[in-house]
Amino acid sequence: MKRFMLVQHSYSEFLGMVEKQLESRNIGFQYQRPFLGVDLPATATQHDALWLLGGAYPVTDEEASPWLAQELRLITNFKKMKRPIVGIGFGALVMMLHEGGEVTDEPYFNAYWTTCHKTEAGRDDPLANAVDGKKLLVMYNGSATLPEGMEPIVVDDDGRWLAVRPDDLSYAMLFRPEIKPGMIEDMMMEDNRPLPDNIGEILEEARANWTVGQQTAAEICLALVSALDLMTERHKMPVFNLNVVKAE
Repeated sequence: MKRFMLVQHSYSEFLGMVEKQLESRNIGFQYQRPFLGVDLPATATQHDALWLLGGAYPVTDEEASPWLAQELRLITNFKKMKRPIVGIGFGALVMMLHEGGEVTDEPYFNAYWTTCHKTEAGRDDPLANAVDGKKLLVMYNGSATLPEGMEPIVVDDDGRWLAVRPDDLSYAMLFRPEIKPGMIEDMMMEDNRPLPDNIGEILEEARANWTVGQQTAAEICLALVSALDLMTERHKMPVFNLNVVKAE
């Protein structure tokens, strides 16, 4: 069975609407939750792909994300094993840091709805074509400049990057197809979570776009599955159970 590793960075931000799309393709998940103090695995050998999910703080906040070095190491290991990687929101910024981009904590909040526009670099890209002209929620904290030579495949209404493809087996995207209205409500209820001033408006529009959002999430998943060959099960190392025989 195909199995993906999902790195969850906050209580409220799981795979949401995307989860159902992948489950329908007989793909299983293993959530890793470093924000609960659990170390991330050091190997990619038991998983077919890596998904880095959203988060509540900028990548630069080491106190809020003390596991970041482990996450960067995990990206390196998945790349060495030639396994697909998808970064969303916070996860996309972590990927840009890994690629050599410069990260900052400004602006602290980026939360808005925008129309996606594919660029010349994304002209033939499945994901760029799937979101071109569609209205999507963008939500992340801080920002990242793209490494030299890396061109965005999708930008927002103001020309800011929303998605890049660092290599044939990875995507980083700042729009959030996974977010459901209930996830935003959970964010608003999280203790001490920093929230943008317009979070109420964001939630209201998420509710209004619920039906269209589900269809868009399905189209994005189809594009990712096709572009990253996510239906292919990668070779996994066997796991042995050691039966200890006690001496008589």
